[in-house]
Amino acid sequence: MTKPKILIARAVFPEIIARLEQYFEVESNQGDAVWSGAELAQRLQDKEGAFTTGGERINAAVLAAAPRLRICANMTVGYNNFDLDAMTAAGVLATNAPDVLTETTADFGFALLMATARRITESEHYLRAGQWTRWGYDMFAGAEIHGSTLGILGMGRIGQGIARRGAHGFGMKVIYHNRSRLEPRLEAECKACYVGKDELLKTADHLVLVLPYSPASHHAIGSSELALMKPTATLVNIARGGIVDDAALAAALRNRTIAAAGLDVFEGEPQVHPDLLSVPNVVLTPHIASATLPTRLAMASLAADNLIAFFTRKAPLTPLNPAVLAIK
Repeated sequence: MTKPKILIARAVFPEIIARLEQYFEVESNQGDAVWSGAELAQRLQDKEGAFTTGGERINAAVLAAAPRLRICANMTVGYNNFDLDAMTAAGVLATNAPDVLTETTADFGFALLMATARRITESEHYLRAGQWTRWGYDMFAGAEIHGSTLGILGMGRIGQGIARRGAHGFGMKVIYHNRSRLEPRLEAECKACYVGKDELLKTADHLVLVLPYSPASHHAIGSSELALMKPTATLVNIARGGIVDDAALAAALRNRTIAAAGLDVFEGEPQVHPDLLSVPNVVLTPHIASATLPTRLAMASLAADNLIAFFTRKAPLTPLNPAVLAIK
């Protein structure tokens, strides 16, 4: 029997490719070329499935060029690279990889919070530049973390992980805002108190963004929101680029509207707004919150599981548009 053809759109673990080759005729991109939309569409013309990494946009134009495509499996939890409406209309299933990266990403979010509050990047640059010639009582004096108020915007699994770390590990008061309030059991577990968005912005000493990206959350943090924050506050974004207005944030950092920021995601990444590169009070990392080898392997394995399940007539584990399965 002829195996279904699939495309692996970016370089991935060799053991994942070997596993998929048991079920599929695989075209892989181990050279890790970054294809344009037209190039991706051309590669997908004869494919029935795709293994994607979150950067490959599956939209109406790509779908029109790939009439045999039946499933796209992201190895990331985010899926704003998928036009779900267009995929559903074309009968193409979308899946993602939640849960397996929750704790690792929460670890990194807290690490970025600490680096931002304690001015790690600024002080390292100072040291590397040979400027450290003496000690001063206020040299790189940052913000306290223990006992401070941790604000979380977006309280899904990762937000809850950060809340637990703050409340239980650092004795922080945790407040949060979310589209819907957590059930009492989860609030108690996280030691978290639900507040309105404006109160969250005004009250938090450290604000962490963990909400999904959508048109409704585009620039959820802009100049007016930043103006509500304390001048001593820090902001950390491990969610998605576009949730923060990066130009407004750079201006707020330069003007000391807020004290500092830590960013792992950016609008238009891998490009970074040039104004963010010129302010000292920001920690910048290249979208690495889930970057441990065990977690990345688990993410890739879940994407492979979804592909294999779909083509062996089993239920995919994490469908994003399950209505497609009902149609089939």
